[in-house]
Amino acid sequence: MKTIINTKYVKNIFATGLMLFAAAGVVAQEDEEEKKVSISGSVDAYYQTNLSASDATPQSFGSSFANELGFALGMANIIAAYEGESTGVVADVVFGPRGDDAVGGYNLNQLYAYWNVSDATTLTMGRFNTYLGYEVISPVGNFNYSTSYLFSSGPFSHVGLKADFALSDDFSLMLAIMNVTDTNNNLTGAYSAGAQLGYAGQYLNLYYDGGEALGFEIDYTGGFDLSDEFFLGINAAYADNDGEGFSGVALYPQYATSDDFSIGLRGEYFTVMSDLVDDDPSVLALTLTGSYSVDNLIIKPEIRLDSWGSDVEPYFDADGAASKSLSSFLVAAIYSF
Repeated sequence: MKTIINTKYVKNIFATGLMLFAAAGVVAQEDEEEKKVSISGSVDAYYQTNLSASDATPQSFGSSFANELGFALGMANIIAAYEGESTGVVADVVFGPRGDDAVGGYNLNQLYAYWNVSDATTLTMGRFNTYLGYEVISPVGNFNYSTSYLFSSGPFSHVGLKADFALSDDFSLMLAIMNVTDTNNNLTGAYSAGAQLGYAGQYLNLYYDGGEALGFEIDYTGGFDLSDEFFLGINAAYADNDGEGFSGVALYPQYATSDDFSIGLRGEYFTVMSDLVDDDPSVLALTLTGSYSVDNLIIKPEIRLDSWGSDVEPYFDADGAASKSLSSFLVAAIYSF
C-alpha cells in the first residue's frame, strides 16, 4: 500500500523546528550577552646597554623594572575576566622579573570581584592596582618602557574594598578602605584609607595609613589633548611619613607622527625627603621613547639620562669613577592579546 505524505504537515513541522532553533539561538545569545568570559594579556622583553658606563659594571637607575643589561625578560601576564549581568571577577596572573618585583608573591597582580550596584555605583573587593600615579605595572599601559621615580616610590597595589561613584558625566569619586599598601595579608591590624576625585580626565588622589608604611600621599594625575596628534600627560606627588618621603613632578609630551609611530618624552624632577640628611637628594630624569606598532606588537626604542644634584654620586662612569649621571639605550618588544 502506497503511503501518502502530507506535504503541508511536513512544512509546518519544519517551520516550527526552525522557530524553536531560532528561539534557542536568541536565548543563548542573551545568556552570552549577560555572562561574558574574556582572556587577554601581554608578553614583553628588552635589550639594554649603558652609554655612559661599561656594561661590565652592572648598574641601573634605581627606578622599578627594566634594570638589567643585555637581553632581559619583562613579564608575561594573563588576565581572565568573567562579566555577569551586574557582577564579575578579574584574575590577573603574572610571571617573570617585572611581575615578581611588582606583586611580591603569589604571582597575582590583581584578583578581585565587583558588583555594579547601580549605573552610578560599583563596589570592588580584593587585590587591585593602585589608583595613584600616571604609570602602571603592565608595560602595555605606559608610553615609556622604563618607569619613573614617582611610580617606583608610590604604591603598586592594594588589598581591600573600594566604592566608585559616577557623580555626573564629568565628575567621579572613589573611596577605599584597605590593608597597608603593597601587602597581601594584614599581620598588624593596621588599615589605610584612600580617595580619588576625578573631573574630565583629571584626578586628585589621596592615601593615608597612619605612618605604617607610606604615611600620607597626595597625587595629581591627568593629561590634555592639545591637538589631534599632541598629548601632554602630567603627574605630581608629595608623600610624607614623619619626615621621610618624596616629592616630584613629571611631564609626558607625546606626538603621533602617524597611526603606527609616536614619539614621547618623560621629563621628571624627583626629590627624596629625609630629616636624616641636610640636603634632600634630587634627580632630573629625561627619557625619550619611540613607539612603533605592527599589529599587536609594539617596538619601543628608548634613551634615558638620569642626573643627580647635590653630592649624590650613585653611579660609576666608564673608568669606574663615581658619577652623578647614568645614561642608557634600550629597545623593548611588547606583545598584547
